[in-house]
Amino acid sequence: MKVRIILSAIAMFGLCFVAQAQDVKIGYTNVEVLMSLMPEMQQIDADMKDYGTQLQTSTQTKQQNLQREFQSYQQAAQTMTEEARMAKQQELRKLEEEFQKYQQDAQVSYQRKLGELLEPVQTKVFNAINSVAAEHNYTHIFSETAGQSPVLLYTKEADKFTELVAAKLGIEIPEQMPENAELPQ
Repeated sequence: MKVRIILSAIAMFGLCFVAQAQDVKIGYTNVEVLMSLMPEMQQIDADMKDYGTQLQTSTQTKQQNLQREFQSYQQAAQTMTEEARMAKQQELRKLEEEFQKYQQDAQVSYQRKLGELLEPVQTKVFNAINSVAAEHNYTHIFSETAGQSPVLLYTKEADKFTELVAAKLGIEIPEQMPENAELPQ
């Protein structure tokens, strides 16, 4: 008898949820696919290949110069005084650190340039997603992401879940949230 009551309660809850959920229209999209199909992506790919080649050539040149310095030191190390050898080793360590920093800076520069080139395409895609979602009365649009949780891309302005939870908790959300509002750590 208890099982029947529990199952009935679960069924009633499910029906209530379905009745409430009728206004919800959820869609999924794949932003990566949309972006890859944009005509601008061919030019971005070409620009990034050129930029990557420039960075790679510059990095290889610096690496070859560093290797020459090491080889020069190895050949001359036998004839150097202890003091000169220590000074040269210190110089080589500094050159190696500079080279490693250059490699890191090159990677950051590559990522920054890629971000700059992709930003207008991303904006165009996200604006289209928002427009289509609003035109077709979707309440939520999620991005399909391989192996990760879906990312919410769009929600109707009237969907104020945070405000509802805040009211349930008895707290008020200020009209203007500070830009750097963070949770205490």
